[in-house]
Amino acid sequence: MSMHENLLAGPPPTHLPDDPEPRELLAQGTPPAEVAARYPASSLAWAHLADEAFERGAAVESYAYARTGYHRGLDALRRNGWKGHGPIPWEHEPNRGFLRALHALARAARAIGEQDEYERCTQFLKDSSQTAAQTLG
Repeated sequence: MSMHENLLAGPPPTHLPDDPEPRELLAQGTPPAEVAARYPASSLAWAHLADEAFERGAAVESYAYARTGYHRGLDALRRNGWKGHGPIPWEHEPNRGFLRALHALARAARAIGEQDEYERCTQFLKDSSQTAAQTLG
């Protein structure tokens, strides 16, 4: 592949480093609030908190948790070479925390009437990972 072809292909996929501890604690049933307190940089923990709040009907709380997870994820993506666009594959499990937080942010934004943010986040999710958009709904 020539350099010219590589430039036309767009940015390479971003693969966040694995952070298994929060994922394992959540899988073992540790409450997401405890996981977020121990691992505040974990987008996955914040996404779980957002999901729990949304399921309780607390859309504003869900929005706050999702926004925290989203921003923690953006920080991690930037530290790992992401330049503001390009694929963030769902197939790479460490990316799922950010993608779940992004989905939760879109869902909560819609629930509180933030249509522009809902549309922006929904498009961002699709642009980042079609698989995530399909998997998360």
